[in-house]
Amino acid sequence: MIALERLEPVMGIMMIKRLCSALACAAAFTATPVLADQIVDNIQGIRIADDGSAQRFTALWIDDDGRIKQVIEQGDDMPRADYRVDGKGRYVIPGLIDSHLHVMGIGFGALTLDLSGTNSLAEAQQLIAQYAAENPGARWIIGRGWNQEKWGLGRFPTAAELDAAVSDRPVWLERVDGHAGWANTAAMKLAGVTAASKSPSGGRVERLPGSRTPSGIFVDNAAALVQSSVPAPRPEDRDLALSKAQDILLSFGITAAADMGTTIEDWQSFRRAGDGGWLKVRIMSYAAGVEAMELIGGPRPGPWLYDDKLRLNGVKLYLDGALGSRGAWLKRPYSDDAGNTGLPLQTSAQLRNLMSRAALDKFQLAIHAIGDAANSEVLSAIDELTATYEGDRRWRIEHAQVVDPAEIAKFGENGTIASMQPVHQTSDRTMAEARLDPARLTGAYAWQTIFNTGAPLAFGSDAPVESPDPFAGLAAAISRTGPDGEPFGGWRIEERVSRAQALAGFTSAGAFAGFADGRFGKLAAGERADFVFIDQDLLLASPESIRNTRVLETWVGGQKVFSATN
Repeated sequence: MIALERLEPVMGIMMIKRLCSALACAAAFTATPVLADQIVDNIQGIRIADDGSAQRFTALWIDDDGRIKQVIEQGDDMPRADYRVDGKGRYVIPGLIDSHLHVMGIGFGALTLDLSGTNSLAEAQQLIAQYAAENPGARWIIGRGWNQEKWGLGRFPTAAELDAAVSDRPVWLERVDGHAGWANTAAMKLAGVTAASKSPSGGRVERLPGSRTPSGIFVDNAAALVQSSVPAPRPEDRDLALSKAQDILLSFGITAAADMGTTIEDWQSFRRAGDGGWLKVRIMSYAAGVEAMELIGGPRPGPWLYDDKLRLNGVKLYLDGALGSRGAWLKRPYSDDAGNTGLPLQTSAQLRNLMSRAALDKFQLAIHAIGDAANSEVLSAIDELTATYEGDRRWRIEHAQVVDPAEIAKFGENGTIASMQPVHQTSDRTMAEARLDPARLTGAYAWQTIFNTGAPLAFGSDAPVESPDPFAGLAAAISRTGPDGEPFGGWRIEERVSRAQALAGFTSAGAFAGFADGRFGKLAAGERADFVFIDQDLLLASPESIRNTRVLETWVGGQKVFSATN
């Protein structure tokens, strides 16, 4: 999570002063109840049926509590209701669910320095310098989004290169995947990082060639050496970030999301939004570790709050890092870095102890695992815990990017949910080909093979690592191509999924993965009326066209919360 000292010198003092009035308006807009039932008709609806197929419908009957009373199909009698909403022949899909993102990261990312669009080190340096000049009152320059692979640098950037942009105050910038940080000399000096500083367990302090001098890059757990010195955001900063994140998500038609790594401070902001009536997006929360889980949830997962807007489901644990920073834990060394197998962030015993602690009190487990060694370890741990802890556990592996092909079947054996991000495949393809040999690529981003084991497949974006745009994810899932249409015909095309599977991954399967099935996700009778008006038919449009889908309106609980015309 990016930390902020103050948002006033970054965003301007008037933005902070407008926060209270903006949130008050949001509360007034979203807290107004639907006073009578309504029919939303003259629509071309698409939803996922119980058998996983795509089903069309023509109208929705919504009761006065904002729940679906009836899904009306062609030929059904039209019931009478107090109000009618004319859909004007537009396409309607269920509210989209992102099964893995970072709510506050999206908000803070939109409010601070964003390097995700830079294509070279020089371009990044120019943007950093410009940002610092425009914010002279900011004692720290913070941000995220740099990617040395995208820059074609062939190495990590250095503190000296960051000093060339800003040297008069500390700078701390997270890598695009959040698994490495880039500090300038002033930041390292303030944090007390020297040549004598040691790499912590599960982390790595990068050094300048031939010396012990820190280079300015801190991988995984080593990031805390600098991050701990970055002033934390204030409560009002967090509320502003949450408000911004909600606006972004709703504009993409995302009505529910799994927040992976909720801190107690994040949770308090979510609660303030709920208490104030301006919590719009449904948040399925996963605490940032066992300590946060205990602080937020106490002895067990709590109830759904604010009309199914918020619940602490479980805990997010990390076992390894990411491919981009070579922190993903592999069984054999990286093809482009002999001798390096990545960074396991927990020992086998530590992982099982933490999982057991959470499972004992019935918290759902969501384990970050990217490399094949990490996935192997988590799958084995789940197999052991399944024999101990009975009941509906819905074990989750987050990312599951590189799995030993011989172990993929284990997903189906215990119904382990593969929570995956289709856009990671298109963004990481060339990097993955450099990091891994062809044999290991067989088990990389293996959506269809995992689905064929009978394991649930839930999709998300990992925003702000990637854009939260679900239509980019849908297009990638059905085509295995990037926004440039490459590679022609798709990369390992046998792993693409059908359109119905992709839509389910972003709707009904996402609800199931978050213990929200029966509450929202399908547009079925009794569920919350969360739906989205879009401008085209997702079952017929080309992948290129799907990427350009326009969200016209977003409805949550039978109320319109976003309109493209406003």
